[in-house]
Amino acid sequence: MIKIPLSVLELATVKEGGNHGSAIAGTVEVAKHAESLGYQRIWMAEHHNIEYVASSATSVLIGHVAGKTNSIRVGSGGIMLPNHSPLVIAEQFGTLETLYPGRIDLGLGRAPGTDQLAALALRRNNMDAASSFPLDVRQLQAYFSKSNNTAKVRAFPGEGLDIPIWILGSSTDSAYLAAQLGLPYAFAAHFAPGQFRMAIEIYRHNFRPSKQLDQPYVMACVNVLGADTDEEAEFLLTSLHRMFLGVITNTRSPLMPPGELPDSFKIPEVRTLVNSMLSCTFTGNRETLRTKLSEFIAETGINELMAATYIYDNEAKLKSYSILYDALRSE
Repeated sequence: MIKIPLSVLELATVKEGGNHGSAIAGTVEVAKHAESLGYQRIWMAEHHNIEYVASSATSVLIGHVAGKTNSIRVGSGGIMLPNHSPLVIAEQFGTLETLYPGRIDLGLGRAPGTDQLAALALRRNNMDAASSFPLDVRQLQAYFSKSNNTAKVRAFPGEGLDIPIWILGSSTDSAYLAAQLGLPYAFAAHFAPGQFRMAIEIYRHNFRPSKQLDQPYVMACVNVLGADTDEEAEFLLTSLHRMFLGVITNTRSPLMPPGELPDSFKIPEVRTLVNSMLSCTFTGNRETLRTKLSEFIAETGINELMAATYIYDNEAKLKSYSILYDALRSE
């Protein structure tokens, strides 16, 4: 069995009967549990104009979670850089690294993390901001660099701090940039698995060593649902089915308890779309997860696995992370 670092993705998802406050409290609970088990990092993702996701102010949430934990790395998966000035992100993450030294990650994406109207509200008159993503990443690196001390615009806190930058991808586009800059690459296979294998091959083939990284480093984010039995895990998965159904049919709702799927899932085209989004989803008991994930890790050669776990019941969700860690850590 290949042992690699294990990490967590959290969106502070609102559950049926809950609210934004309970969603954030749940994220803190997951972070504390993951830290107690030995997970490497927990990341939050920037989303906007989605009623049932509480991670829109990602930097603020990272600070809150880091303040409630002691050792686990906390970061963004990711900050959607075209929504922000690189200087503002340098200052925000410089502040986070100053408060929680050696614990902050900065994952960067180029998508808006929202719909077009909200993107317009975020980016004002600069709707072509994504095209400057490579330049903005380099500018952000410059703000963190000690050599920026002679520039007319400097980031405080931020300048001279060692904050690992990651490039995020859900297609092949950012694989080239991550390779060119010699940065670690994290792929969102938990919702966009279609181009995962092609993207990581592009990244590895084109990788150029940098000050931050000597060799390519790939992290795959996948859906993982562990339970005492395979049947229970499959039942828990129905909550994620319903969530993706809501995305596809534009009928979003809070994360629902597991149960019978609505009639819309019976529509062949809809079911095909949901199943394609779930093709990097792993369910089962400890032994089943060990077998499935060991094969996936060996086949893809990934360096780190990040788990997204959408389970309605808090205790079952924490138990899933325990089962996953045990599956890939115990002999």
